[in-house]
Amino acid sequence: MPLSVEGPRILLRRLRQVMLEQLERQARLDRIVELIATSMNTAVCSVYLKKDKDTLELCATEGLKREAVHQTTLRVGEGLVGDIAQHARPLNLADAQTHPRFAYRPETGEENFHSFVGVPVLRGGTLAGVLVVQNTTYRTFVDEEVEALQTVAMVLAEMLAETGELEAQEGRGGPRRYEGQGLTEGMAMGHVVLHEPRVEVSRLIAEDSEAERQRLDNAVYALRRTVDEMLLKEDVSHAGEHLDVLETYRMFANDDGWLSRMRDAVRTGLTAEAAVERVQGDMHARLTGQRDVYLRERLHDFEDLTNRLLRILTGRPVYASSDKLPKDAILVARGMGPAELLDYERKHLRGLILEEGSQSAHVSIVARALGIPMVGRVLGIVDMAQDGQEVIVDSDIGACFLDPSPEMVESYVERARTMARRQKRYARVRKLPAVTRDGRQMEVMMNAGLRVDMKNLSDSGADGIGLFRTELQFMVSAKLPRIEEQSAFYSHVLDNAGGKPVTFRTLDIGGDKVLPYMRHAHEENPAMGWRAIRIALDRPGLLRYQLRALLKASAGHDLNVMFPMVAEVAEFQKARRMLDRELERLEKFNLPKPAQVRVGTMLEVPSLIWQLDSLLPMLDFVSIGTNDLFQFFFASDRGNPLLSGRYDILSMAPMEMLKQVADACHRHKVDATICGEIAGRPLEAMAMLCLGFNRLSIPSSSVGPVKRMIRSVHLGKLRQAYGELVQSEQALSRSSLMALAGRLKIKL
Repeated sequence: MPLSVEGPRILLRRLRQVMLEQLERQARLDRIVELIATSMNTAVCSVYLKKDKDTLELCATEGLKREAVHQTTLRVGEGLVGDIAQHARPLNLADAQTHPRFAYRPETGEENFHSFVGVPVLRGGTLAGVLVVQNTTYRTFVDEEVEALQTVAMVLAEMLAETGELEAQEGRGGPRRYEGQGLTEGMAMGHVVLHEPRVEVSRLIAEDSEAERQRLDNAVYALRRTVDEMLLKEDVSHAGEHLDVLETYRMFANDDGWLSRMRDAVRTGLTAEAAVERVQGDMHARLTGQRDVYLRERLHDFEDLTNRLLRILTGRPVYASSDKLPKDAILVARGMGPAELLDYERKHLRGLILEEGSQSAHVSIVARALGIPMVGRVLGIVDMAQDGQEVIVDSDIGACFLDPSPEMVESYVERARTMARRQKRYARVRKLPAVTRDGRQMEVMMNAGLRVDMKNLSDSGADGIGLFRTELQFMVSAKLPRIEEQSAFYSHVLDNAGGKPVTFRTLDIGGDKVLPYMRHAHEENPAMGWRAIRIALDRPGLLRYQLRALLKASAGHDLNVMFPMVAEVAEFQKARRMLDRELERLEKFNLPKPAQVRVGTMLEVPSLIWQLDSLLPMLDFVSIGTNDLFQFFFASDRGNPLLSGRYDILSMAPMEMLKQVADACHRHKVDATICGEIAGRPLEAMAMLCLGFNRLSIPSSSVGPVKRMIRSVHLGKLRQAYGELVQSEQALSRSSLMALAGRLKIKL
């Protein structure tokens, strides 16, 4: 029969008494499973603990054969217990043996038991084991019983950790190089400051549940007040994407569902602190394995809120960074929310290293706005780093170095000096036109997507913005931006462009760019799934409102707009008709219009190359999105580190493909722009000039180096030499292009 309301509380108090007894490890575990089986009126209770990364071991049981203890093991993902461990979620079955994942172990004698409930044993969101109860009857356990077992599992994890019975953390040490992904630009050297959001909870079981509920409510109220105060800080209160991010963070703090789940945990007999940790542990386990990037990134915001709430409940300073930072602090963390970053003294913070993170993560957007060098996806760094260790962060190459040798430090110091000298040289050419030695005018544009990027336009010397990624405004908002909000944003961009051209790409969402307020079905291969123009045509209201906002913002300006991920001519035609209808609407209502509207498409899908003769007469320009185009061309996931550098775009096949595109655009007299990271490197940019491209759109930091290369080129001689190279028996390669540049004295 189901447990009464008092059942879990009584069981927790009995467990606490067991932990106070002087018992050996096995005797304690045996007593725990006996107590749980008795309290829950089940024939079986078993505890499986992680033996190593991939294996679970039966460590105690009441009801199964005792000789199976320490003999029965299951791999993570194997059997019902392994399934619970793999997905970190409960399993409640009336007849376990009919489940397709059931794995029979004859030594346990479990063939006589049918009903089954298993829950993960989690500590800090990390799996420590699995707790199982079973009965001979066929019945599904009620929700209150499953909830009670989850509460017991959480307390069990803390008890075992306290007595050292969970596997120890791996040792730390250095020196070592760690690979990751550069999420902002720059390089920094300094000393490690570990950002450790977990607050250890020592008091788990409540004496007075009503008093604990009141403590929780008071702490949540205090938390919400501190978030409101944080948003009033002078350095972040000005408009921008980072402010949108923090408003979303405030929305999370005011989420009533979050508070309700914590109150429910308190009612099971936990203290307020333990309830907070219990809810966070469940959420961490569920979201860590998510393929949905947006949901994984939002986990950091909730972990930040959990940490703040625990600090309030335990009487500690609200801000994890209250202690004084060294003058050259490099922050190291598994993951973090944007508000946590803002807690630290900006003047002392040199860099940021995360084990997780992405370009679109909220903390990345804030770091970019503050100009902090940041490297993400640095696996294992937190376990190895120690406070005060020397560290180098190099976001330009996506790497960091713990305890670098004196020679490496000197090398980086010299590199910093060299970079400073180069920046001076680049600064001298930034404002100069991108004209070759034989007088050929090139266009060097920059890529953008944030308000903060606009200040780089005049500083960089770019001729305009060749690619403005509009989706970032949507990704950092808690709800779909209204037309007025979108229009105000685009107006700000155009006004701050100072008359230079801006090309807006319509929403490129889907894949790894997920909107929080839009449902997405699970996709095996999201990069080639429902995204970009495919979503826009299936959800025409989304694109229509964006086009309306762009037209409104562009009144009196030239509007350049292009559609992403077009795979066939019909898709472009449908999108173009939507734009034309919005233009007709302006005419009908006598509303202000753009001075000129130019329409183009991104070329990212190889299939479009064989449709160019049909497509190009319909548009004004085309932008080659090299990041996606080469991902599809080589069938190579650009985010997979195992494939990094395996395929070279400067080899014969991809260069021939691009040459075909350039020739088609010349035939139809349509402007073609190379967009993407590759054109931001001088050698690759030189290769694009060889193929006949005269327009590049690149990161703002690359404008100086690329302009310097262009101004050192005699374009006629370069293209002639390239033609001879292709016609020769020598295979086209990166090294042959390097040799060509050296022979022509081109500055790379």
